[in-house]
This record gives sequence, C-alpha cells and structure tokens, in this order.
Amino acid sequence: MKRLLYLIVISFFSTLLYAQIKISADKHYFLTKAGKPFLWLGDTAWELFHRLTREEAITYLQNRADKGYNVIQAVVLAELDGLNTPNAYGDKPLLNNDPAKPNEAYFRHVDFIINEAGKRGIYIALLPSWGDKWKKDTWGTGPEVFTPGNAKLFGVWIAKRYLKTTNIIWVMGGDRKPDTDAHFAIIRAMAEGVRSVDGGNHLLTFHPPGAASSYNYFADDEWIDFHMSQTGHRAASPDYKTNIQAYTLTKLKPHVIGEPNYEDHPNDFNPVQKGWMDDFDTREAAYWNMLSGGAGHTYGNHNIWQMYTEERVPVNNARIHWKTAMDQPGAFQLGYMRRMFEKRPWQKLVLDQSAITGENPEGVEYKMAAVSSGKDFMMVYIPYGQKTTVLTSKLSADKIRGWWFNPRDGRTITLGEFDNTGTKEFTPTSVGRGSDWLLVLDDAAKKYPAPNGLL
Repeated sequence: MKRLLYLIVISFFSTLLYAQIKISADKHYFLTKAGKPFLWLGDTAWELFHRLTREEAITYLQNRADKGYNVIQAVVLAELDGLNTPNAYGDKPLLNNDPAKPNEAYFRHVDFIINEAGKRGIYIALLPSWGDKWKKDTWGTGPEVFTPGNAKLFGVWIAKRYLKTTNIIWVMGGDRKPDTDAHFAIIRAMAEGVRSVDGGNHLLTFHPPGAASSYNYFADDEWIDFHMSQTGHRAASPDYKTNIQAYTLTKLKPHVIGEPNYEDHPNDFNPVQKGWMDDFDTREAAYWNMLSGGAGHTYGNHNIWQMYTEERVPVNNARIHWKTAMDQPGAFQLGYMRRMFEKRPWQKLVLDQSAITGENPEGVEYKMAAVSSGKDFMMVYIPYGQKTTVLTSKLSADKIRGWWFNPRDGRTITLGEFDNTGTKEFTPTSVGRGSDWLLVLDDAAKKYPAPNGLL
C-alpha cells in the first residue's frame, strides 16, 4: 500500500516538475517549466524498447531514478536488427518495414515505457530511428527504409502520438554521418515533420557519429534547439574541446555530451592492446564536460546500451549482464556528481584555465578549472591527484572556505576557512590514476553547504 501511494505521489509531482524543459536566456543551459536550472544527467539505453520486457524496463528505470538520472536516451527503430527482430512480445515496429505503416502493438509497448519513465521524473530523449535505417554500413543492420518523403510523414505521425507527452525530447540522426544530399534531406524532413506538429513544444536535437557534434552538420538549422556531441569510445577523449567550440558559434545553443566513452567498453575498440575503460574514464569525461560549459552529461555503459545477456550475441566484447552492469561504480558516481553540482549555481560556472598555475599539458592528467560568473565559487578538477597551485584571486572574497569532493564516493573533506592571499597550493590526499579529486573553493561569506553528492 505504501509503495502504491509513493508511486501516485511521484506521478503527480513529476507531472508538475518535469513538464517540458526549455532553453535559458543566455543559451547555455536548460530550465524547468518553473524556471529552475535543469542539469541533464542521461544514460544511453538505445535498445530499451526493443529488447526489454515491461517488467525489465521498470527495473531499469527505477534503478536510474534512484541514482539521480533524469534523461534516458532510447531508440524506437532500434540499431540491432530493430526492424526484423521483434521486441520481447513478438512485435515489430513497422508492418512490411514500411514507415507509413507503424505497428500499433509495438508502439503500445513504447508508450508504456515512456509513461513509466515519466512517473519517475525521467525524460526520454527519443530517437525515432537509428541512423542505419537511412545509411546502412558495416556497423548497422538496416535495411534503409527512409526517403525524404516518408521520413517527414513518419515524423508527423510520431509527433502526433506524443504531442501531449510531457517527458519527451526529440533526437534526430542516430550515430551516422550524413554524407549525401539525400541523407541531409531525410534528417531535415523528419525534423520538419516533428516540428510541424509539435510547434516547438518539445526540444529537438541531433545525435551525431563519434568525434563530432550536431553543430558540425546543422549549426545554422532553425529546428535544432540544442547541440549534442559524441566523443567516440577511447580514454581521455578531450570532450571539453567540443564545448569550447560550441560557444563560439554564431547561433549560440546549449551543448550536451550525448555519448561519451562508455564504462566497461574496450578502449579504442582494442581490448587486447589498450584494455577496458572503467569508472575513472567515465568520471574524467563527465567533469571535463561540466567544467567546460556542458549543459549536462550522458553516462554510458557498454553492456547496458545493448541490454546484453548471455543469451544474446555480444556486440564488441560486451561481457556483463545488463542487470549487473546497472550497478557498476561509474553509474553511481555520476549521480554523486549531479547532486554535488546542484549544491551550487552550477550554471554560472565559466571555464578559466588561467586559475591553474604551472604546467598542465593536455592528456589524461589534464586539470580543469571553472569560476562562477559572480566570482563567489570555483571548482578545479585534478584527474591524477597532483599537488596544484590555484589563483584564489579569481574569487572576490576576503575569506575562502575550501573542500575536497571525492568523485568516487560523493563525500567531502573540509579544508576550513582561510584568508584569500591570491594563490594557494593544494595537495589531494591520494595520487595516481583513479585518484581524481574536485577542489571546491567558496566565498566564505556565501555560506554554501558542503558540496557532497549523497542523498
């Protein structure tokens, strides 16, 4: 009975608090309908609709909600033979693989999962189709079924279906580079179909291939509300560079890392020579992104996006059941990160590498600093825990209160209050790979709370 009342209350308040998000006036971040900053914390669950039962989907969504995720990225016409292999209930998405003939039974399953996400305060960043349905290649099974004409019709149809669904964010593309005029025409036609019905009621973006951002293809398109990038799956991918470039565009829009290096993914697709990426790689990508101007960050786990089980053929060396992978360390740690940032007006942070003195070569040990526009707090990410000298003069404060935030467990170590003499050397309590620390320095007069990431 208590569980039922809990779900009813959560459903009611999710309707109020998680209505359509919008763009801030300065075009740097998202706002809730109530006007509060919205920090996008996503997860890639590309095969969510295609491979999971309803009960499994609820298990997954509740796990993510409990950890602090508020966006799940999923695909309707999925990548892994999504047209010809049916879902868990034996239903395919299209009749005769015709985009003009959606299968109602399949979409009722999609409806159910989107609704369950909404009950838990989660948006679904919804890709109508994976990119192999308009550009088949060695990575995708296809078949190619879209033309500019039927892409627009499909966009119209799916937008009508979810017009009144508040927890939808539209994502065009699907991990493919548009190479030809026909590719661009298909993507723009589907976006036009969605927008013609939706009228801007839900935000819309494009999911690009690796080492690219949507602004590389659609920087001047009016239908793009915010930009999304994908780093590619290799350690120490400098995702901050895509943020830096995003904020030099003529048409300024928020930027989100929508697919970073995945936890438990073979590093650079080469596990024998380069090993596997772990929670440290996940954390480094996230903090680099957020301190360089990201409007949010998406976590990824190699076993989860494909919903791997031992009964399925693993894609690119997947090796852990998705239910086990849900609780790998990085999944918890990005929840800590979101809650930590929300203890401060994080949206006011501005990248400022001049706050770090001494050598700071790019690479896996690259340190990053950001200072609030009000000069009342700053954060310095130190990936390998090295001793670091910081220009505390960046803060307009007579006295500073300092903290070490531990990205691994969400806890803090207080450094107390001290005079702002202009510079100060800080030594983390551990050093080396996996000993990353976030230094948080506040104007003591502001009396900000401890920047911990625990509930």
